[in-house]
Formats: sequence, structure tokens, C-alpha cells
Amino acid sequence: MTRVSGRILGQRFVLGISVLAASVISGTGVSVAQQVAVQTDQPDSHPQRAASRSNAVAAVAPTSPASAAVAKPVRRSSSVASTRGPYYVDFRARTAASYGHAFVWFGKTGEKQVEVAGLHPAGEEGPYMLGHLTFVPSETGASYGDLDVQYLTASYRVYLSEQDARKVFAYIKHLQATSPLWNAETTNCTFFLGEIASFMGLKVPFHLQKPEAYVNQLRDMNGGRQRAQLDQ
Repeated sequence: MTRVSGRILGQRFVLGISVLAASVISGTGVSVAQQVAVQTDQPDSHPQRAASRSNAVAAVAPTSPASAAVAKPVRRSSSVASTRGPYYVDFRARTAASYGHAFVWFGKTGEKQVEVAGLHPAGEEGPYMLGHLTFVPSETGASYGDLDVQYLTASYRVYLSEQDARKVFAYIKHLQATSPLWNAETTNCTFFLGEIASFMGLKVPFHLQKPEAYVNQLRDMNGGRQRAQLDQ
């Protein structure tokens, strides 16, 4: 009797293993594996890693703050491009630990990729504090937060023709290459924006003001015009 019972239990065990294997192969057991994978797929919250992702040529304007880390632009229709211009410079301001930061996005209308330029001190808090007393080394690319919509406080976008955009974009890159120093009162982020706006033929406000106020005044002084044309 014991041998018969043992054979029966052994057969049931083998049968159970076979059924389990068949369920995995047929897909019924996949959901458990998927749940485990989802639970381990968490976003990287390390600020330095997030900052390094933001420093690349990145994308514009997400539709919600939750997706700001992978900022993507609203795609413009061809009619918008033809009436306003196929290229643009977007003067922007955002919050920061102090009084904020001003910078520009520039690129082609309707495309997801943009370039970022802005003047800010190189390094962390030390150079920033020292830059209120003297000149310190600068950086002119994207800084942490430039691509995150939830930090945006002001924006003024001006469109350009292809011919003018080539000149303006070249000038922006020239400024980036020839702006080695930052100072809180002279060569600061709003001064950098003013150089670009002036080259585009826009009226420029005094640079010693908070970035948000500067961008808003830049827009107001130019009547909110959405297209610039360089002198030929």
C-alpha cells in the first residue's frame, strides 16, 4: 500500500511540474515576471546623474511637470513655421537657489532637439559666491534645471528666417566660445541674453535685474513681437 501511495504522489508531483512549465511557456506565468521587473524599474533620482542628462542637447517643453526630465517640444505645424519663421531663439528664465537664472533655447521650429546656451559660474556654490566679488571661470552650456518646465518663470520666443538663424546661431556659439568669465554684476546671465537680443535687433533692458523680470521686460520693450529680422 505504501509503495502504491508513493508512486501516486510521485506521479502527481511530476504532473504538477509539467503543468507549471506549460503555463510559463504559454504565457500565463509571464505576468509574475513582469510585475517583478516593473517593481525594480525605478527612475534614477541621483541629482548628479540627472544633471548630466540635462547637459546634453535636449528636448523642449513637456506637456506636464511629471515628464519634465525628458522635456519634449510641442510640435509646430507647417503653417506656424511659415508665418513666424522656421527657426527660433527662446529667451527663458527659471528659478534657482538664489535669484534665478536666464538662458536661451535655440533651434528649428517643430523639431524636438534644441540647443541651450547661458552664462553661469563653473563649479558649485564656491565660485558662485566668489563671483559676487570678482570674476570667476564660467560655463556657457546647459545647467541643471534649464530643461525642466516646472522651474520655468518666464519665456519670450522670437522666430527667425533660415538665413537670419544661421547668423544668430553662429553668434550665440561665438559668445559661448568667448565668454570665459562670470561676474554677478557685469558679465552675468542676463548680460549674456542681452548680447544675443541686441544682435537680433531687439531692444534690450538693463541687465541688473532678476532673470524673470529681465525676460518679461525684454518681451514688453519689443511689444511682444514674435519675429526678428536682421539688417541686411
